[in-house]
Amino acid sequence: MNADIHALQETLAKAREEVAKVIIGQEHVVKMCLIAIFTRQHALIEGVPGLGKTLLVRTLAKVLGCDFSRIQFTPDLMPADITGTHMFNMSKNVFSLVKGPVFTTFCLADEINRAPAKTQSALLQAMQEREVSIDRKTYPLDKNFTVFATQNPIEFEGTYPLPEAQKDRFMLKIIMEPPLKEEELMLAKRMVEDHAPEKTLSEDSVNMVASPENLTELAKCLNDIVIKEELINYAVDIVRKTRSHKAVLVGSSPRGTQGLLLASRANAAMEDRDFVTPDDIKATAVPVLAHRLVLRPEFELEGLTVDEVIERILQDVAVPR
Repeated sequence: MNADIHALQETLAKAREEVAKVIIGQEHVVKMCLIAIFTRQHALIEGVPGLGKTLLVRTLAKVLGCDFSRIQFTPDLMPADITGTHMFNMSKNVFSLVKGPVFTTFCLADEINRAPAKTQSALLQAMQEREVSIDRKTYPLDKNFTVFATQNPIEFEGTYPLPEAQKDRFMLKIIMEPPLKEEELMLAKRMVEDHAPEKTLSEDSVNMVASPENLTELAKCLNDIVIKEELINYAVDIVRKTRSHKAVLVGSSPRGTQGLLLASRANAAMEDRDFVTPDDIKATAVPVLAHRLVLRPEFELEGLTVDEVIERILQDVAVPR
């Protein structure tokens, strides 16, 4: 196996180990977040309040040696509150740039659907091009810039649903479920014993396993993960099937194909392999494609979910041998 790929796999394994010191359970969520980071893409995390979404991203930043900032989206948040603005410096008699919280490595856009479209759009250029324009001048962002946007799936009062074009910018949609009973019991005991997850993180009990510099180099190693042509065709067939399925009104764009191939390579690395299998594509199909599909109303009324449609598509598309 390529030495660089081995170093990547080692870093991923250590990162999961360190995150587990703070985040109890949620192995799938942690795995998907790491896939987003190492593919240099962005993730939309959906879950009810109190599941530790902010804590998870803070922990990932600590473990990977990256900067972290959090933006609380509210109805009165303005684009300049995200990107920054020029302020007059009276001592120097010049206008100076005051950078906004988007100038970081891991940016948590908390409750992104609470802000109007104009403010949400301030993130689009940053997400796609890793740069922002302020007063007609363009400023580059960190090479590892990653947006983790959160939204509450049950509270829609005073929210602005994300348009399909904006959701398509996120490679993954990660559903964060409540913990299992055993995990919640473990959390409760840690709280009683004064070993709360927040305290564990603040006490420097978590080790850094990478730095921003070698994070970029490690991410490049994903290009060395072998993906055969028949598996590329398999991924394309799955995405194209989303556009012709009888239950789907709007299928995935070609960006879904790109996301599926990127995510499957990262998944292979997480599974200690240097080649992609059909199982890697299947494992990442729902997180990559679910938020890109719009079901026909009549099928929604019957109780059919997007996840079920994707599972049916995976059953219908022939697996390469």
